[in-house]
Amino acid sequence: MRFEFHPDAITEYTHAATYYAQQQDGLQHRFIKQVELTIQDILSDPKRYRLFEEDVRRCLTPVFPYAILYTIEPNFIHIIAVTHCARQPGYWMERLADA
Repeated sequence: MRFEFHPDAITEYTHAATYYAQQQDGLQHRFIKQVELTIQDILSDPKRYRLFEEDVRRCLTPVFPYAILYTIEPNFIHIIAVTHCARQPGYWMERLADA
């Protein structure tokens, strides 16, 4: 199964990696690896993670305080947000209209 990022989700992902790069040399690589491993876990068994809101599921990333929010579409996984767990809840819900 393949996956696609919502345009705002890829922007969030990029901004988070940039933030970690500024915090410590190489930390962004650890962050990217954890997000990519989390996405692979999702792809291997998309229904494994519980429904979070409407038809959106949430999978937490190890080590970093981020979650991948996604929907299961007929032919792909749609990543709605790569969100910091302390960010304002529900800010990403408007993206569901774009799905």
